[in-house]
Amino acid sequence: MAMEDVEITGAGETAGAEPLSAEVTRTYPIAPGYSVNVRSGPGTHYRVVRTLPAGSSIPIRCQCPGESVSGPYGTSNIWDNIANAQFVADVYVKTGSDGYVAPRCS
Repeated sequence: MAMEDVEITGAGETAGAEPLSAEVTRTYPIAPGYSVNVRSGPGTHYRVVRTLPAGSSIPIRCQCPGESVSGPYGTSNIWDNIANAQFVADVYVKTGSDGYVAPRCS
């Protein structure tokens, strides 16, 4: 079983204060051997804002339906929001699921 990358951010507890919750951001690997376009919206008709190099891992903030595309992990209309106005087709990301793995974008 491959180990997932996990980044933990946040502060610990302070004496006499309520504990602060740590925010855990899980990252997912891009399909091996692929460089992936990051687009300004959930479809190939949106402009490319940058390209992720092969071997990258990404956080998924939320997911939304968009244009259906085919890639190394099948065909799907799910797009992963990785940052403000930055989307990657989920079929290029190894999430371990054919469905949603993060909250829906609002």
